[in-house]
Amino acid sequence: MTANDHRGWYRARKVPHFDAPHTLQFITFRLADALPQPVLRDLSRQIQKLPSEQQSRKQREAIERWLDQGLGCCALREPALAEIMCQTLRFYHGRRYQLIAWCVMPNHVHALIEPTFSLPRIVQGWKSYSARWAVLNGEALALPLPMGRFWMRGYWDRYIRDQRHLDAAIYYVHQNPVKAGLCATAEDWRWSSAWGGG
Repeated sequence: MTANDHRGWYRARKVPHFDAPHTLQFITFRLADALPQPVLRDLSRQIQKLPSEQQSRKQREAIERWLDQGLGCCALREPALAEIMCQTLRFYHGRRYQLIAWCVMPNHVHALIEPTFSLPRIVQGWKSYSARWAVLNGEALALPLPMGRFWMRGYWDRYIRDQRHLDAAIYYVHQNPVKAGLCATAEDWRWSSAWGGG
């Protein structure tokens, strides 16, 4: 498979993904320690009690709530690393994807893109570059890096179905720091496409 090959529907680590050119994608990925294993195990037990058609949505909603609580080392709270993550997201804008909206939270990242390049390769590029930078600069910045790997394996993606879904996704991305209590308005959050200062 080359970087321009798109896989269509496939599963990775029990999670369904859809990879197709020019399909708008809402992507979330998180630091390796953002959700402790006991939390994930408990969540898995709770989700299994639900009807199968509700499990995926309820799991996603619960994970989003946990992430917004700021668990783990929250290395992306460090301004220099958050800025590098923003630069990494913007780097291939116009070449491998159109970057529509993004937000760097203390322990996870949201990006809304229209890819022309393989989606798994795009996310892999974001994660590998930012992780290398964090490791190389971690000691000098006194970054609280997670033990072992920097990013959690995989990512969560959802393709955008229509304009209403797109508007809701952009709103969610921009309002995430407000909802998490990190700022008063979306425009106040420096590490987001909604930021009013740049």
